[in-house]
Amino acid sequence: MEDGKEASTNSLLKDECYTDFLEEDFDAKTYTAQAIHHAVISEQLAKLAQGISQLDKELHSQVVARHEDLLAQATGIESLEGVLQMIQTRISALQAAVERIRTKIVDPYNKIMARITQLARLQVACDLLRRIIRILYLSKRLQGQLQGGSREITKAAQSINELDYLSQGVDLSGIEVIENDLLLISRARLEVENQAKRLLEQGMEIQNPTQVGTALQVFYNLGSLRGTISSVVGGYQTTIKDNITKALDIKGLTPPTNPRGVPGRAVMPTPGNTAAFRAALWTNLEKLMDQICAACRQVQHLQKVLMKKRDPVSHVCFIDEIIKDGQPDILYTFWTDVTDTLSEEFHRATEASSFLKQAFEGEYPKLLRLYNELWRRLQQYSTSLQGALTSSGGLDMSLDITTAEIESQDLFTHGKQDYNPEKALKDSLQLYEAAYLSKSLSRLFDPINLVFPMGGRNPPSNDELDSIIKTITSELNVASVDPNLSLAVAKNAAKTIQLFCVKSEQLLCTQGDASQVIGPLTEGQRRNVAVVNSLYRLQQAVAKIISGLGACPPAAVDALSSSLGGVQALMSSAVQPLLQSVSDSIEAIIITLHQEDFSGPLSSPDKPDVPCSLYMKELQGFISRVTADYFKQFQCMDFVYDSTESIAQRAIELFLRHASLLRPLGEGGKMRLAADFAQMEMAVAPLCRRVSDLGKPYRMLRSFRPLLFQTSELIASSPAVGDLIPYSTVLHFLFSRAPSELKSPHQRAEWSIARYSQWLDDHPSERDRLALIRGALEAYVQLVRARQGKEFAPMYPIMLQLLQRATSGPQGPKA
Repeated sequence: MEDGKEASTNSLLKDECYTDFLEEDFDAKTYTAQAIHHAVISEQLAKLAQGISQLDKELHSQVVARHEDLLAQATGIESLEGVLQMIQTRISALQAAVERIRTKIVDPYNKIMARITQLARLQVACDLLRRIIRILYLSKRLQGQLQGGSREITKAAQSINELDYLSQGVDLSGIEVIENDLLLISRARLEVENQAKRLLEQGMEIQNPTQVGTALQVFYNLGSLRGTISSVVGGYQTTIKDNITKALDIKGLTPPTNPRGVPGRAVMPTPGNTAAFRAALWTNLEKLMDQICAACRQVQHLQKVLMKKRDPVSHVCFIDEIIKDGQPDILYTFWTDVTDTLSEEFHRATEASSFLKQAFEGEYPKLLRLYNELWRRLQQYSTSLQGALTSSGGLDMSLDITTAEIESQDLFTHGKQDYNPEKALKDSLQLYEAAYLSKSLSRLFDPINLVFPMGGRNPPSNDELDSIIKTITSELNVASVDPNLSLAVAKNAAKTIQLFCVKSEQLLCTQGDASQVIGPLTEGQRRNVAVVNSLYRLQQAVAKIISGLGACPPAAVDALSSSLGGVQALMSSAVQPLLQSVSDSIEAIIITLHQEDFSGPLSSPDKPDVPCSLYMKELQGFISRVTADYFKQFQCMDFVYDSTESIAQRAIELFLRHASLLRPLGEGGKMRLAADFAQMEMAVAPLCRRVSDLGKPYRMLRSFRPLLFQTSELIASSPAVGDLIPYSTVLHFLFSRAPSELKSPHQRAEWSIARYSQWLDDHPSERDRLALIRGALEAYVQLVRARQGKEFAPMYPIMLQLLQRATSGPQGPKA
């Protein structure tokens, strides 16, 4: 039955006629107007009446079906109303209690607030009274301090500072009792500040640390130390900038010839007054350096006093007050600004005037000298300032930095250890230095290019070489004003010498006629001699220049000295073909001694011996001719002797080698060979200063000659063997006393004397030479055994013993 009722209710609700009534925004007037407009009114009323009847039935059925639940809910509503009534009663009682409490609290609170306000006003009044009393007291004391003049100025500043503190945060206007005092304080502050400024200016001008320290103490007491210092330093910076601008003003340097001038035309120096222009320019720059030096000295003095001065109460160092919060110290700031201003103003002026640019580039050393002089004066002043402040007895006890601290501090790099103030000063000159060095190199190269024309075949004359040397000397002398400039110019001079060498090398003859030693000097050899002589004169002149560079840095001397090494190398390469040809010819002559017969016996008394062999005569004649025709043409005899001494040593070594290889050697041959030994000293004499200067080869020659006539046993036991004369040379000589079946190493190998001599040159080690000799002795042993001989030649055991001594002990000297 309930399901049937629910179905009827749902059908009623889903009917299109009643869906409008279920919408939330249902409006009766709108619905009525639409019903009248769209349908018959009687039908619509019947449907509405039917729906009302169905809703009544539905409500009745719901009440009947759920009457017990509805009665229970009605009872609960009555209970809820009773609870709500009780809560309302309690809320009313609570509000009444709160009202009673508020009545009891508000009055005391208002009284307390009134008392607090009175207390705050009393405290403000008391604070004002204390301030007024203190102001009156300090004002009276200030008047007395002001009457004390500069002696009481620091105390007056301290009083003004305290008065300023008392006036902070409060409004003292309208208080009649201190109106006059406030006016006095204002006037006193201005008066003290003016006195302190005058004292500071006077102290810095006459470099009086006591006055400067007093003025700084005043400004510190007034609380305006940093601002005052910044203002003073800024004033110096502005003054220096104005001075730089004035010194480089082209109008001031070149007054117009026409007093009235021509409108619209720039004033430029004419060729006639260029000298006057430059004179005025350098005069202005000298004055500018004096002005910069004076200003920097004053800032240095100020910086030093700041570094020493401490407040007597707080013991705060004044420089720490200036540089706190990471601020740079005043001298660093000042110097950085000065160097930057110099760079900017010089660049601007030279960009605007080519005359200034030419003057700075052409006479850069003079400009650099002014800078160096400025820096030297500042450093001298800094040193003297440290000493003066250390020993000064006029400073008060608040300047309490120790002497060690003063000496360890550099004014420019105080707190800036990586800062180079001298470099910062000279950085403004880099552009002019580069241009000057370029022009200097051109001036150095010009005379060389002039004396070595394109296609020329002759080296420069003495006058032309003197011109080159004078140019080098002049450039080095002009650059001596600065070590770095001297080094740069010295490097340019080294490049000049290198260019001279390159040009000279192009003149050298390298063809075959440069090394001929048969006839007189060829044209190519004459030119080579002239080139070497020219190089020698250049070398001597540059060496003289180097000896006179006392003030130049060592690096500059090294640069020039290293360039002379190139000159020496070129001279050596120029004479090397000739020297090699002479050495080869001497070797060819010496080797011809094997073509002569040294096997004969002693000559009869009625037939005198010839003084020397034919090859020796030829050798003496050749060396004498070569020396006269070739080597005497060189002016550099020391260089020639240094080169020919090696030829003489080589000649003696070759003579000893081939003398030891002579075989067979008779008694008459020994006598002639001994004479050749004596003549050999005379033969090589023209190739050296003294024959004794040839060293070991000469001593070998002298030591070997007596061995010619000694027995084999005495030769083997001679102290000169191994120590002075190589074992291989002595063993070669002993082969000449052995029978023919004991063949020499070259005979065993079936080599010619010339080939064996070349092999000895290619194997200077005694170990290799002795190994070849051992092979010859072993071949002899095998030969004897092959023919079943009973004994060896008497010379064999002597040679074997000497060979064993040579191989078992330390190796003998090289041949």
